[in-house]
Amino acid sequence: MQALNQSPVPPRMHAVLIRRFGGPEVVEYADLPVPEPGPGELLLKVEAASLNPVDWKIRSGKYPVVKEDQLPYVLGRDVSGVVVKSDDAGLPAGTLVHGLLDPAHGGLAQYTVARADQLARVPGALDRVAAAAVPLAALTAWQGLFDHGGLAAGQRVLIHAGAGGVGHFAVQFAKARGAYVITTVSTDDVALARSLGADEVIDHTQERFESRLRDIDLVYDLIGGQTQEHSWAVLKKGGALVSTVAEPAPEKAAAIGVRAMRYTAQPDADQLREIDALIQSGAVRPLVSRRYAYGDAKEALRSLEEGHSTGKLVVDMATSIAAFPEPLQ
Repeated sequence: MQALNQSPVPPRMHAVLIRRFGGPEVVEYADLPVPEPGPGELLLKVEAASLNPVDWKIRSGKYPVVKEDQLPYVLGRDVSGVVVKSDDAGLPAGTLVHGLLDPAHGGLAQYTVARADQLARVPGALDRVAAAAVPLAALTAWQGLFDHGGLAAGQRVLIHAGAGGVGHFAVQFAKARGAYVITTVSTDDVALARSLGADEVIDHTQERFESRLRDIDLVYDLIGGQTQEHSWAVLKKGGALVSTVAEPAPEKAAAIGVRAMRYTAQPDADQLREIDALIQSGAVRPLVSRRYAYGDAKEALRSLEEGHSTGKLVVDMATSIAAFPEPLQ
């Protein structure tokens, strides 16, 4: 068990939040009361917080789960942190955990709350920064491939954007399950995709995947748009198209005899523990492409939205926040 000594909980904390929906300019640093855990909830001192596309979708008002009456809203959906208040015997105070938060709570803050069924102990193979990079992206990949896609050993899966935050986990999970893994990436990420275990890597800037592939059991779509549209042609009858970004047309799915769906990942501590076991065994490795200080969180969010991202971006809350200037606005 990983456990850390904790100082007393202060009454207030630093946080990154929005008070209105809009562009990057609405993100601000703020001073808030430390949240009080409710029944069945644990209070965590956040060590690190991962960034995900859902953060800028929430900021822009394009994520329907978060509505205007929930503002001001602390951003950040997944964290690593140390339990500081707990009624759960399995996760006592001092335990280093990570997890995917529900939309009511944000991770880009010194403290947050979560339920025990959203959290797992951080395995020894992970440091606190890498641990924060796992929950949302890895659970998204796991649930998309296995819960919704039904991927099994020996099947052929095409993973679009296999070097991204979700995609790099998806490639490794599919390979660990015994599937034949094909992925599309940009030129700079071809070598990385091969190192993750992909059996075939297609550079989408040089080759059209739909001209090369047929009889795919599962297309895992992390891009949408024309990429999703061209994916119908490569599926075998009885296959599936699963997307995180855009609802596939049901009439097209019916016409060619495949399943198709869009989904949103849900917190699941049991699945997170399965993922952690793969990480601990060395079969899966999270990729943190850049680590940011708390004072650079706004820049990190802007970078995530504007640029091509390999792996995950993580904000180090525990060691960088002390240097942030006072007073907060």
